[in-house]
Amino acid sequence: MPPNPPEYIELRARSAFSFLEGASPPEDLIERASALDYPALALADRGGVYGIPRFHQAARRAGVRAILGAEIELMPDGRSGEPGTPLLLLVESSEGWRRLSRLLTLGHRGRDKSECQIGWNQLEENARGLTLLLRGDGRLSPSVLDRAQSIFGQTPERLWVDVSRHLDRNHEAMARRAVALAEIARVPVVASGDVRCAEPRGRALLDALTCLRWKTTLDRAGRKLLANGERTLHPPAEMERRFADRPQWLAATRTIAERCHFDLADLDYRFPEYPLPPGESQPQHLRALTHRGARQRYGAPLPPRVRVQIEHELTVIEKLNLDGYFLIVHDIVDFARRENILCQGRGSAANSAVCYALGITAVDPVGMELLFERFLSEERGEWPDIDLDLPSGDQRERVIQHVFAKYGQQGAAMTANVITYRTRMAVREMGKVVGLAPETIDTLARRLSRLDLDANGPENSEALVARIGEAGVDPTAPRIVRLVELVNAVQGLPRHLGQHSGGIVIAAGRLDEVVPIEPARMPGRRIVQWDKEDCADLGIIKIDLLGLGMLAALEETIPLIERHEGRKIDLAHLPPDDPDTYAMLCRADTVGVFQIESRAQMATLPRMKPRCFYDLVVEIAIIRPGPIVGQMVHPYLNRRAGREPIRYPHPCLEPILKRTLGIPIFQEQLLRVAMTAAGFSGGEAEELRRAMGFKRSTQRMHKIEARLRAGMARQGIPPVAQEEIVQQVTAFALYGFPESHSASFALIAYASAYLKCHHPAAFLAGLLNAWPMGFYSPATLIKDAQRHGVEVRAIDVTESRWRCDLQPGTTPGSPPALRLGLRFVKGLREATGNWLEAERDEAAFLNLADLVKRVPLASSELDALAGLGALAELEATPRERRAALWQVAGIERDSTSLFAGQGARDFSDPGLAGLSALEETLADYRLSGLTPGPQIMAHLRPALRARGVLTAAELARTPDGTPVHTAGHIIVRQRPGSAKGFLFLTLEDETGLSNAIVTPDQAERFRVALNAASLVEIRGPLQSVDGVIHVKLRHLAPLNLGAGDVEASKADQPLPEGHDYR
Repeated sequence: MPPNPPEYIELRARSAFSFLEGASPPEDLIERASALDYPALALADRGGVYGIPRFHQAARRAGVRAILGAEIELMPDGRSGEPGTPLLLLVESSEGWRRLSRLLTLGHRGRDKSECQIGWNQLEENARGLTLLLRGDGRLSPSVLDRAQSIFGQTPERLWVDVSRHLDRNHEAMARRAVALAEIARVPVVASGDVRCAEPRGRALLDALTCLRWKTTLDRAGRKLLANGERTLHPPAEMERRFADRPQWLAATRTIAERCHFDLADLDYRFPEYPLPPGESQPQHLRALTHRGARQRYGAPLPPRVRVQIEHELTVIEKLNLDGYFLIVHDIVDFARRENILCQGRGSAANSAVCYALGITAVDPVGMELLFERFLSEERGEWPDIDLDLPSGDQRERVIQHVFAKYGQQGAAMTANVITYRTRMAVREMGKVVGLAPETIDTLARRLSRLDLDANGPENSEALVARIGEAGVDPTAPRIVRLVELVNAVQGLPRHLGQHSGGIVIAAGRLDEVVPIEPARMPGRRIVQWDKEDCADLGIIKIDLLGLGMLAALEETIPLIERHEGRKIDLAHLPPDDPDTYAMLCRADTVGVFQIESRAQMATLPRMKPRCFYDLVVEIAIIRPGPIVGQMVHPYLNRRAGREPIRYPHPCLEPILKRTLGIPIFQEQLLRVAMTAAGFSGGEAEELRRAMGFKRSTQRMHKIEARLRAGMARQGIPPVAQEEIVQQVTAFALYGFPESHSASFALIAYASAYLKCHHPAAFLAGLLNAWPMGFYSPATLIKDAQRHGVEVRAIDVTESRWRCDLQPGTTPGSPPALRLGLRFVKGLREATGNWLEAERDEAAFLNLADLVKRVPLASSELDALAGLGALAELEATPRERRAALWQVAGIERDSTSLFAGQGARDFSDPGLAGLSALEETLADYRLSGLTPGPQIMAHLRPALRARGVLTAAELARTPDGTPVHTAGHIIVRQRPGSAKGFLFLTLEDETGLSNAIVTPDQAERFRVALNAASLVEIRGPLQSVDGVIHVKLRHLAPLNLGAGDVEASKADQPLPEGHDYR
């Protein structure tokens, strides 16, 4: 604070968390306030406290006192009041925070996401601890002043009219009228700046956001825009000059600021107490449950190592008063088990023997020698983080609703997810603002790929200008220049509030007195106004109930096996070292297998040659940024293959690194290295990992390195070994994967691999019914299964259910076949599909007329079924799809496009030519996104073969270094952040998958085709190492079989889009 603090303190400021009514992040407001020597600053966003945690943290770092508040709209309740009057409420105390939080919760209840409105009665019931500022503009009325006076005027200095001066005549006139009303009502006046952006340069973005709010353009916005750029944070001296005639208004800002002494660090959050049996404490109950579970896991009596570890963990848990937390998580897991819902803890919780004994996790941390301090440490003294994986979809929702029901509407909610502007969305929205034609906006947006555009920065701006030019738009045109400026300005700002994928917070008492709760867009869900990082920073405990697609697939698969193959599958007791499963993994035959189906994993598996569970644990962890950035992957694989000797930086590290051949792969190894080599305690080692984590600072890194070196020197480790250890630790810590996390995932990976190997049809059905999930589209999953001998039967209204199902094989004793489900018919409503299924279960459909009579199919739905050939098995319905569409067109329709007629007209063959085989495949892709028939490249193969184009299978038999020419459907484009700009392509043809490596220069050279084409042909030398095949791309072009080949030109249109991954 300066020696003579300014008289003026800003009490009315909005950030970008006012969603379209503020243009600066909270951090920028604080940075500007600090630069201008403000001792304090208030943030009051519209309808919420979304940005308050970031504002609070930034203020603490900058030495500026944060004054907290929010603006809520007033609606009449039948007594008095004017609709739309804004109420700015500033928090004086902890009581005031609780009341504001409840008011915001009430204001959002039952309203649209953008609305937050309360009545006078609600305000009166929750006014304690709050100061009210009424905006001194044209909306201020005597009735509002009178009612506010009756609520807040009983105590001095709690009710004010704030007036701003923005050098605007119209505004000045309204302000004078408001001051006159305030004087009549004897309500004091305070000065304000009504800040909407930190600095004047934010005015252009603020105008653009205003246009978005009003759904207009900059050219047409007119008086909807602010009259000038004065609503920024001005220097206090400038505000004192503007209000020089009213010094008492300036002094009032300090009076109010001194009343508002609440600090967010004093948030009154408490985790719930677990309901206990009479006469038992929480530590006693946890100990009893743990020992009972441990005996089930390890047998009785407990092995000494297990008993010692459990006692150590229970002691730490009790000292940190975390017994109730573990009991509540156990209760959630117990509910899932009782309801036969697959559930498994993951992450650092798998380092805990207590979690394992309670059934929260499935990995034995004692047997795997996992480090408990990675999960919980007495020195850190903070809440642990337990993530629970549940099947995505309805099963997870049942668990979430169980938690909601148990802790009440005000006691539990999901954490928020702040959705920010990314390049493509920014171009679409700012394109509207600058007045571009919709088709131009669409063209520009489709040119943008997240593979070559970062969140912001000069590189992004240059790439954006380049893409605009490639789209045929002049990047120097005034509207386009403005577009680029606005896109750069808005990126990273909050656009709207979503919900986190699984984070749920619960509280003792009322959570809505800790943080406001509002309805989520998803029915039955509610969310707090802060994201998971905000909650963690403020000590609010989050439990992650994460939806895992593979668990949903396994839940689908197991009953199918039992029902159609007569085998009961228990995932906990699968054969642990099944040779056929591991042979499949060694071949990288892993499409659809959890965690090891990516291109990079497939490229590693033949070299890794996993033969046991721990190999799988390493495999999952090794293709991560940490080992890749640290250049540890190739040394590990070379040592495993005997091409490189196994060595250790120092002999004392051999016990830690022996299982991974001297190479650090896991985070736990990093911690043990620090503990052994530098004498760190478990807590100090975990602090080392966290300090070197995602938001590492150079200054903090230097301090930690110095501590590490000093510790190693004390341990007598020579300088050369010290250097190697420091290099490994610093390179690895940022992205290292926890061994416990990898082991948890390896259990699921092995289960999915086993089922793919031994029950491929049921596994495919599970994947398809759980989709969207995983790495590949249904089209690719189906083709892979067919190559493994699975019979896939087409969608058929006489056989298909809504979900994919199994049917008896073609011959007695043959494996079951998969029948595709109606859920893949594009545009077919689930309710209609279920209705069709139920009607057919009652009685088979006699013919098309009977189907139409009994099922309320929209015309578009019936057209899609006919186009897919799904009506072919109905009596008197032609098998040829074009003829079936002709017959469908003859059905009488009513005016609502549903079918009112009792039957079909007489069908007479009009002599239409039938669809070609390629056209049928294209129809399948267009109407369902997949095909049970030939893969698209099979139709083009004769012409391709004549040109010497090799299949994926032929590439596998081609010698290393051979120049090759191949082609396929791009199903994956991947540019990992650790790949130095290299792009990796996965192509699919009728024989399988092939991969190509694209250098940064080649990626830029062929960028348009890479992003726009589905079918491509590529040339380049083949790289074949240890059974891993890649084409080193030298040339790429959209697949072109000649201008006269109409079928080839059509083939690229309806194919499933390739997935872009980083």
